[in-house]
Amino acid sequence: MADLRGMTWDHPRGFDPMVATSTAYAAAHPGVTITWEKRSLQAFADRPISEMAQTCDLMVIDHPHVGEVARQGNLLALDGLRDAEMAALAAGSVGLSHPSYEIAGRQWALAIDTATPVACLRPDLLDHVPKVWAQVLDLARAGRVGFALIPINALMTFFGMARNLGYGIADQPDHLMTPTKAQHVLGLMREITALMDPRCLQMDPIGIYEWMGRQNQAPAYSPFGYGYTNYSRAGFCRFPLAFHDAPGVVEPTPRGTVLGGTGIAVSAFTKHRETAVDYAFWIAGAACQKGLFTASGGQPAHAAAWEDDACNALTSGFFRNTRNTLNAAWLRPRYDGYMGLQDRAGDIVHACLRGDAGERATITALDQAYRESRL
Repeated sequence: MADLRGMTWDHPRGFDPMVATSTAYAAAHPGVTITWEKRSLQAFADRPISEMAQTCDLMVIDHPHVGEVARQGNLLALDGLRDAEMAALAAGSVGLSHPSYEIAGRQWALAIDTATPVACLRPDLLDHVPKVWAQVLDLARAGRVGFALIPINALMTFFGMARNLGYGIADQPDHLMTPTKAQHVLGLMREITALMDPRCLQMDPIGIYEWMGRQNQAPAYSPFGYGYTNYSRAGFCRFPLAFHDAPGVVEPTPRGTVLGGTGIAVSAFTKHRETAVDYAFWIAGAACQKGLFTASGGQPAHAAAWEDDACNALTSGFFRNTRNTLNAAWLRPRYDGYMGLQDRAGDIVHACLRGDAGERATITALDQAYRESRL
């Protein structure tokens, strides 16, 4: 008998496919059970991996944690175990989804879910997709734009707009970003924030999509928000949403949005290593990703699903419509200490957007947080 315990995040996209795939795996492997627990997205992000690894066999994790994971040794390195399968997963990666869990030559998780900020619209309220920021501003001036700006999403938008403009991030010893370039991006963000409903400052992407997908009076367009295929599927919400490539700031290219998504990791302390590893490779593989995983509400990281006609029909073309954005997404820093920067920097940018701090003070605070994160 092998009774495994897993931890994931509390949303249909994060929980339902884990339950469905575990049920199928157990049916094919008599004597095996995998039970999944879930926590809110914020609680999931805040709970240390070192703590989860002591009590769980399997964990769904975010790739920015891999720097600390590599140092702590709480997860099982998955490279060198199944070389042919690992090579197939690398070849099937959508953008940098697979390599995002690799650091210092070791693979700490397998990508099973991928996301990046993409555009979203209500087809009944908007019949065209903005390609550049000037067009987004025109809609915002008409009161038709809203997007997630809680601290973490404010920071991801700050990073994404900077990378779209070709601005370097965390590549200098003393500055998170060149001050004049940081001021340019903050100015762009403050301009559009002033044109939107203040509620956006208190919403994450799920909140925005719930608003757009379930209420009559709602924004027609969101330029940046981590994509959720659930909201494009028939029957999930009152007004199914359509997802498209993100706009460019100056040029009509979606490059630079910040890669998200999740990977499945195996605890270094599991007593069922062979079973846990086998399940992890199976759920990350092409067949499961484009089949049961997507069908049960998952948002796959394997190109086989993104290119599949049935997967696109199920999600109103979500995968093909946003593939360019995913392929051009930026991989944020993953050094040991980055998570501390991310937690502080989100609050710093958010204060600027609220009007509680000026741009120069914001840049100074960001640089200080960056330097301290590298100590």
